[in-house]
Amino acid sequence: MVFSLQDSWVWDFWLADDGSTFHMYYLHAPKSLGDPALRHRNARIGHATSQDLSSWVCHGVVLQPDDPEAFDATSTWTGSVLQGPDGIWRMFYTGARFYETHNIEAIGVATSPDLHTWTKHPALVIEADGRWYEKYGDSTWPEEAWRDPWVFADPAGEGWHMLITARANTGDADNRGVIGHAVSTDLETWEVRPPLSQPGAGFGHLEVPQTTVIDDRTVLLFSCGVDTLSARKAEGFGGGGIWSLETDHISGPYNVASAAVVTTAPLYSGRLIQDRAGQLIMMACHDANSDGSFDGVVSDPLPVHWDPERGHLTTAPTTSTANGAEPTTGPDHTNA
Repeated sequence: MVFSLQDSWVWDFWLADDGSTFHMYYLHAPKSLGDPALRHRNARIGHATSQDLSSWVCHGVVLQPDDPEAFDATSTWTGSVLQGPDGIWRMFYTGARFYETHNIEAIGVATSPDLHTWTKHPALVIEADGRWYEKYGDSTWPEEAWRDPWVFADPAGEGWHMLITARANTGDADNRGVIGHAVSTDLETWEVRPPLSQPGAGFGHLEVPQTTVIDDRTVLLFSCGVDTLSARKAEGFGGGGIWSLETDHISGPYNVASAAVVTTAPLYSGRLIQDRAGQLIMMACHDANSDGSFDGVVSDPLPVHWDPERGHLTTAPTTSTANGAEPTTGPDHTNA
């Protein structure tokens, strides 16, 4: 079944696996706000657990704003979770401060011994560096984009990488989306580096980036809907919001201009994880429907595989099964 809350909209989420239980952390905001567009200014991070990625038990709010002067004074937004070599779980997450006309984003961290109880560290970890990245006011874009941190260990054992939804400080306003980059040797101190992709690839932003390896291929996953594609790229666009591409190195650089759509709309903010059988699956939230309504739910798990003909991830069924039978019908992406 889909993951939903009776009284709240749910959207972006991220996953952690402690070896016996899957943990989902999700953004949610009360439906009593009336207008789904207001959810971004009222987002809190909730927690749920599952044994099978389908049936979930909710545990309530784990992070929320608590200091009007802090980098996360208005909202706590999307992040990622990993366990360090010290055994401590770390959640790197986005803090947002909203003003009348815009919002400013930065990245902070919370720690946990057990994935249930989290302690926020009050100081921000990193913010956009104007040497390479757009700051608010550099263009007509209505925010300072610096969010959705995806943190993973360097394959060569040389510390950790953080991928970030960011925007370059040059180019057309609707075409500055890049994968931001920061590195750390200890998960404590981070150094902002130049972006791992180039602006001008057709994206206003590249949200919730994630890297993985499937069938010995290194893959980058990100999301961008038609409303935030560049005007030129949006011409004739067939729809969909989750994109993937193959890359030579998990830590970049990434040729995001080569990305292809993974699913049809309204699935968005896709996340990849292995289930207990070793199958790579994707879950996603439901973005706004074509009529402007917003469901505010997370999809069922969708098995994914690499499509060698098109060169990207897909949730479509394979053309044949092991016993030669006709494939079953693929999942209904608009009602997962």
